[in-house]
Amino acid sequence: MSCVPSLILNADDFGLTPGVNRSIVELQEAGALTSATLMATGDAFAAAAEGAVVDTGLGVGCHVVLVDGRPVLPGSEIDGLMGPSGQFRPKLGAFVRDLMRGKIPEGEIEAEATAQIRRLQAKGVDVTHVDTHKHTHMFVRVLRPLLRAARACGVGAIRNPFEPEWALAATPRASSTRLWQVRLLRARYQAFLRLVSEAGLATTDGAIGVLATGTLESKTLRQLLEKMPEGTWELVCHPGYIDAMLDGVQTRLRESRVIEHAALLEVIPSYVREHSEIRLTHFGRINGMP
Repeated sequence: MSCVPSLILNADDFGLTPGVNRSIVELQEAGALTSATLMATGDAFAAAAEGAVVDTGLGVGCHVVLVDGRPVLPGSEIDGLMGPSGQFRPKLGAFVRDLMRGKIPEGEIEAEATAQIRRLQAKGVDVTHVDTHKHTHMFVRVLRPLLRAARACGVGAIRNPFEPEWALAATPRASSTRLWQVRLLRARYQAFLRLVSEAGLATTDGAIGVLATGTLESKTLRQLLEKMPEGTWELVCHPGYIDAMLDGVQTRLRESRVIEHAALLEVIPSYVREHSEIRLTHFGRINGMP
């Protein structure tokens, strides 16, 4: 990894709504984002994909959705992944429970992830990396098929979803319950590194902002940047504007998207100007893409 701080500024949920798309475009133009991950079945996917093929310098990955969304493939081909009403399971807890019970075949995860990545590529998007909605690839039974899908599609990088202790300590506003959950999941970190290395994909030293999801404002963002050591890190964020389409989406992230947009705009450009040692990048540059 880098011997100086390198930072990927990645917005999730590109393609979810027009308001999220507009926020991401504005932040990239302002120098406050370098990367975004695009949802293949988001209601505003087409507009986001069209913008993603324009040479703006924004790295665009695939935000693979396996829970709380709808599939690309027909439900009859991925029965184990499906929940009620032709959608995935709406809750992460139900997904993890059935995953651990062996009720969700890895072959179905691989097939759906491949279909989502290829949907982006069919629109002309050079997919820089993959990650997953709600970080489901923390679990080996999702990570293994996701890595196979990425390799099959020629994608060379994947999000490291594990947040280091220094970043957790710099996130004081998060609930104790969420902090406990994030720390508990770190038990899967070594398995993640081993499998990614065996697959030959690139990744970062870790993600920051995961614990702060829903509470990321200017003060916390600045604290995270000030604590950032050498290495390559990804800031995971969810900016956006509230619009009618977002009102129809089942998500806890509403007002917080507007707060994150404002925090990124306020903090990132000025902080980077003041700290020339920080190198902004995206996943395409760490996996050898031009």
